[in-house]
Amino acid sequence: MNSRIIPVRPNERAEQWLVTAILDGDLPPGSTLPAERTLATQLGVTRPTLREAIQRLARDGWLTIAHGKPTVVNDYWVEGGLNVLGKLVEHQAHLSPDFIEQLLEVRRNLAPAYTGLAVRRAADVVVALLEAAPAGDDDPAAFARFDWLLHRQLTILSGNPIYTLILNGFQGFYEDIARGYFEKRGARTLSADFYSSLKLLAGQREPQAAEALCRQVMSTSIEVWQTSITREDSEGE
Repeated sequence: MNSRIIPVRPNERAEQWLVTAILDGDLPPGSTLPAERTLATQLGVTRPTLREAIQRLARDGWLTIAHGKPTVVNDYWVEGGLNVLGKLVEHQAHLSPDFIEQLLEVRRNLAPAYTGLAVRRAADVVVALLEAAPAGDDDPAAFARFDWLLHRQLTILSGNPIYTLILNGFQGFYEDIARGYFEKRGARTLSADFYSSLKLLAGQREPQAAEALCRQVMSTSIEVWQTSITREDSEGE
């Protein structure tokens, strides 16, 4: 059966063009959009369609709309919301070299809290989740997939939906990044040991110990990543 190509709607095309122009630097922070009529003609869309795209981007923090004044391009790293992450997923080439390390730092700060809460509220469910954990000799893709599913379920079990919303913002590229991380045997061993230890602590209903374990492992994962990057840089010289 032939796959059917779903056409991109005009408002989505306009939105994609604007985001790309912002990320490419053609519309840098502090600049203003061209006049609505001019930009609509340039993009081949109607003015109401363009206006819809601009309003959506303004809600996400890419733009600032002021009545009677030109629309201003924001610094999306400062003004952007969670939906900006979804757009960055589609434009990964624009991510800074430090982005993965920054992502790991965010996980180090958040994961211990939602892991401890999950063990406190639903220890038996956490144990059941960890029954499916990969072993140290499994492939990177298996680790990446399980790690995503585990952390997402832990956020849900924590009872605080904000954790889940934050994590969902990384969904499009979490596994891609994780596969690269888990290419390192040391990373797979570290996580396999973490899954085993967390299962034990959840079975013993020790939320504080689970939180401390998670914090320690998340910090070590940053060190593993930094070491691998340093090694790759030295080998490339």
